[in-house]
Amino acid sequence: MLIATCPYPEAVKLRILSLPLGLALIAGCSAVDDAPFLADEAPPVTLESNIVAKAKDVTVDTVVRAKATDGRIDSATLYYGEDPAENPVKGAVSGTEWIAGELLEPAQTYHLFVTGENAEGKQETLERTFRTHELTLAQQTYPSVAPLQGERVGVGMPVIVKFDIPVENKAIFERKMRVSSTPAVEGSWSWLNDREVHFRPKDHWPAGAKVRLIAAVNGLPAGNGVYGQQDQDISFTIGRSVVSTVDIARHTLSVKIDGKTARTFGVTTGKDGFITRSGTKVVMEKHKTLRMDSSTIGIDEDDPEYYDLPDVKQALRVTNSGEFIHAAPWSQGSQGLANVSHGCVGLSVGDANWFFSHSTRGDVVNFTGSSRSLEAQNGWTDWDVPYDEFKKGSAL
Repeated sequence: MLIATCPYPEAVKLRILSLPLGLALIAGCSAVDDAPFLADEAPPVTLESNIVAKAKDVTVDTVVRAKATDGRIDSATLYYGEDPAENPVKGAVSGTEWIAGELLEPAQTYHLFVTGENAEGKQETLERTFRTHELTLAQQTYPSVAPLQGERVGVGMPVIVKFDIPVENKAIFERKMRVSSTPAVEGSWSWLNDREVHFRPKDHWPAGAKVRLIAAVNGLPAGNGVYGQQDQDISFTIGRSVVSTVDIARHTLSVKIDGKTARTFGVTTGKDGFITRSGTKVVMEKHKTLRMDSSTIGIDEDDPEYYDLPDVKQALRVTNSGEFIHAAPWSQGSQGLANVSHGCVGLSVGDANWFFSHSTRGDVVNFTGSSRSLEAQNGWTDWDVPYDEFKKGSAL
């Protein structure tokens, strides 16, 4: 029947069949529409960026973004210079948005290319070229780091970041400075001042641990128109545990390696007027030969205590103020018996050679037995304060 070919719903067909034949034929023929059904076309994808076309003086702390409406982002490329492969900026898609994973370099011309497509696969592109603002060296703060890349250090080594221009926005910087280790340890940053920040674990580093610092501070606003100049990614290892104790009153230096006493030496330390400080110190430097001139610590040539020793052997610095552990053959008769130095720990040549060869930067040396305390920041004094007190120096 002709009616059966009509594209009506079933309920409508039943009503048509109940009509007289003539009317049914008329209704059936007039309702037939030979035009095909056309679905609505998907809207085109719209691509936008937070960077306007040909923008100038874009600040280096800008996070470049691109967003897709009525579709998705297929790819995005951001780079500066002429070659996309030389200076690419990493990024990732989050939902319908592409977000750059790095901040920008000053005085550079950047290129952004984004492609997206709608639900039907039709593509659109977005292009942006922009220039970042110029910065002088005085407007950029550079982070110097200790330990050095690949260095092997002692269990008391703090992670030290020094900035050459003050950082006012400490919390912003600290959030981007992360220390990880295998095995993992609890630890904290602590700001000494606007230019220097240290990280130490709650307890000494585990012997053999592998540590990595990522300081992603490039482009971060430091405050007062200053920005971070460079990222740092430093990996280092912890050697065996070498923890020594200098008993100032008993004139001894005992060395524990991995928890076991290895050697005990007779020593001399600071005499009256130059008493060696008690406290927890860390080996900061090692010198096979070092000139020691007392004028560097305020004792001038006209002072009877003046000295100028051109070739002190096996010297290990433990304070900024000039305390070392070193060979002192001139005081060997007093070592183990009396304190006759100007504040340093003196050993015989043989003992100093052994101690020097078994020590590394970052080893811990505990000093006890004197009435003079170690001043804060006179050396790496991170272990001379309780951990809960140290954490209070964090900006977070």
